[in-house]
Amino acid sequence: MDVRPELLDALSALRDRVDAARFPFPLPGAVRARRTQQELLSQLEDYLLPRLATPEAPLLAVVGGSTGAGKSTLVNSILGRRVSPSGVLRPTTRTPVLVCHPEDHAWFADPRILPRLTRTWAVRQRSRAGGDGHDRPESTRPEMRLETDDSLPRGLALLDAPDIDSLVTRNRELAAELICAADIWIMVTTATRYADALPWHLLRTAKEYDVTLATVLDRVPHQVVAEVGLQYAALLADAGLGDVPRFTVPELPESTGGGGLLPQTTVAGLRAWLTHCAEDPAARRQAARRTAAGTLASLRTRLPALASASAAQHAAALRLARTVEYSYAQAATAVDTAIRAGTPLAGEALAYWHGYPAAGPGALLHALAEELAALLRAHTDAADERIAEAWRHDPAGAGLLADPTARPDRDRVAVAARIDKGVRAWRRELTALTRPGNPGRRHGARPPAAAGHRAALLATALLGARHGAAAGEQLAETVGAQRAVDLVDAARARLDQAVADVLRRERDRRLAPVEDCDVTAAQQSSLIAALSVLHREHRDFGDLGHFGDYREYRDHKER
Repeated sequence: MDVRPELLDALSALRDRVDAARFPFPLPGAVRARRTQQELLSQLEDYLLPRLATPEAPLLAVVGGSTGAGKSTLVNSILGRRVSPSGVLRPTTRTPVLVCHPEDHAWFADPRILPRLTRTWAVRQRSRAGGDGHDRPESTRPEMRLETDDSLPRGLALLDAPDIDSLVTRNRELAAELICAADIWIMVTTATRYADALPWHLLRTAKEYDVTLATVLDRVPHQVVAEVGLQYAALLADAGLGDVPRFTVPELPESTGGGGLLPQTTVAGLRAWLTHCAEDPAARRQAARRTAAGTLASLRTRLPALASASAAQHAAALRLARTVEYSYAQAATAVDTAIRAGTPLAGEALAYWHGYPAAGPGALLHALAEELAALLRAHTDAADERIAEAWRHDPAGAGLLADPTARPDRDRVAVAARIDKGVRAWRRELTALTRPGNPGRRHGARPPAAAGHRAALLATALLGARHGAAAGEQLAETVGAQRAVDLVDAARARLDQAVADVLRRERDRRLAPVEDCDVTAAQQSSLIAALSVLHREHRDFGDLGHFGDYREYRDHKER
């Protein structure tokens, strides 16, 4: 494979775009999108980029299959010694084991190959009840044990993966990642489970990706080897996999001996095929090229599906955000209408105004501020209820509401405290505006009354509408008609700004859970753009699989 640097650059850029995609909302298809994302990352990081960057690297054959299929026993038997633990305890393979020729050891010790796996060089003893008594905290990164064996041909490594249907989620995920990192997939099933759904899902995936594949039908009672083999072959043919190399491992009487190893005759065919793949130059090129080209080609269908799921996520984020923005726009309109109608001059504030100035300006100002704060609280509460109700009927919103910290109505006390703080700040601005030294006081005006008195009259005129008209008249008598008009205009602008600031801050807090999901329009467009670049760079490589040598391919193109 003569791979241009531009193709590697396009794949690296694509890997970054895939990694940046987010699918936080529980929409239809989101689970599949997250699974596809992880598969793509595994294939790009663990397989395609390393393979295309170093085409001379050894082939990696991953042995995968269901619980109890006999994967570890098969690997041990191919090598003729126990390198991977096997037994009846499930899951047996917790840590994947990679075996290679000693001269290939450096390839797989390099973290560029399977970069998310920590290498270990010997079997790590894990404490059990009655063990050594020392607690060993489990590593947050999965591990892979490296073994060398000179009975393997150079240029080939065998990897015993965890069960694809393990009850341990981490093992299942790791098994899927390792299979995606393989040049050769060896799928192992048994005579009793060869029709199970999960192995067939992987076989169909292998066909979709056009990977180099072999199947092993293990633990077949020797009395029915022919019958079961024919049935399995028919199923493979029906699935379009009739040309896939198929190996049958009979369960012979002597299989129970040998220290857990199968008789060499039962694995000779598989071993010979693997040796051929590693040592025959044409077979080796074909194995690596076919899987690489098939995986590259599969991106053409998987990435648009990922971009489509990304678009659905972004649309959901927009819906949720628009609900918040619309609800708070309604709140702003309702508050403005109520202020201009004089709603805050009610209750205790109205009683103080009717008895003014006996109650004093401080009490009137405080009561007006409380009524304004109550008005803001009522409409923010109503906006939050509208948001919560709309989100409950949206799968994405329902997912956010399931997190108590993301609920729009989660903390009424904190909301009230923030509103009160904003109103107090406006009240201080109002008092400062009416101080005698305030710029704009016209020369020759009547001697000023106390600043608190002017502030109380100004707030009543501003918040009381027609009920506060007398306050405006008293203010004009106190500071002059033009000065009163200027004060009311300035105070109204500051009130509008204060109300807008309070509502904007609350709106932004309701938007924060949506924005924290980090779903943007750019993630869909960047996936499509990266795929477009990859298509252009991949065009020549895609045809490469039909020719045995790059020079032959080039000569063909020239002809």
